[in-house]
Amino acid sequence: MSLGDVQQSVSLPAGIQAATIHHLWALMFWTASTVFVIVMAFLLIAVRRDGVATRSREVQPSLTAAVGAAVGATVVILTGLLVTSFLAERRLDAFQADSAITVDVTGHQWWWEFEYEEAVSDQRVHTANEFHIPLHRPIAVKVTSRDVIHSFWLPNLQGKRDLIPGYTTAIWIEADRPGIYRGQCAEFCGLQHAHMAFDVVAEPQADFDRWLNAMRQTAQPPAEPTARHGRDVFTAARCAGCHTVHGTDAAGLVGPDLTHIATRSTLGAGTFSNTSDHLETWIRDPQSVKPGNQMPPNPLAPSDLQALVAYLETLK
Repeated sequence: MSLGDVQQSVSLPAGIQAATIHHLWALMFWTASTVFVIVMAFLLIAVRRDGVATRSREVQPSLTAAVGAAVGATVVILTGLLVTSFLAERRLDAFQADSAITVDVTGHQWWWEFEYEEAVSDQRVHTANEFHIPLHRPIAVKVTSRDVIHSFWLPNLQGKRDLIPGYTTAIWIEADRPGIYRGQCAEFCGLQHAHMAFDVVAEPQADFDRWLNAMRQTAQPPAEPTARHGRDVFTAARCAGCHTVHGTDAAGLVGPDLTHIATRSTLGAGTFSNTSDHLETWIRDPQSVKPGNQMPPNPLAPSDLQALVAYLETLK
């Protein structure tokens, strides 16, 4: 996935909810634009007529009728927009389906945690800053925050929803067009608010099922010696205290789950692309690229750092 593949625009709705919001916005925009043009036209006419000398100060009947018509039109327009907005809100709130997939979203300073709910606990999938959804299938997104108020905003698929610590609310999304769509936090939440993004991959059901099954697999023991050394570095250093890698003893819950980190397109919640050089920089000194984040620097020996990067790149 390249930067050009990712879409983020309220003007390009790719789902039912976003289309509803876009249609409401378009109606309000063109109505307001039309009213503005008409008002400006009458204002220009009035300015020109005001320059013509007249002795009569009496209010002409035609002017009274025009004002009355304008007031009546205003009432009709505002009432129509109010009704349309109410119906759009009802459509957004009433959306539901038995076949829905439920995804729990937790906002952190400054990254996103996603968990796919399943009745069997070991079938649940955890990922960070990137999640997949199938086309033409409703997704119930349950949102909350671990620290401060965040706001979940996915312009191509849905409007904004605040994430409040201690409370869980839900919104619905459903994609009807394949693609990769960028979301972000829309509520100022601290120093790295601007670097709190996520990607949603909307794909056919078969591709989604393959991805979900792959995410349920535990990490396999690395075959290459350098990667094996990197795994030992990971479990022996502070990494395992903050991160989880299923299939190993690492079970930290402070940072993102890294079981399949090599499949993600970005690091640091969209801060930069997921490459070997960026991964090495992030591990060595994350504060240099994302000041204020919760990950401390890791003063590892160069050989250990390179081995650690090699190991993490096997986690697919």
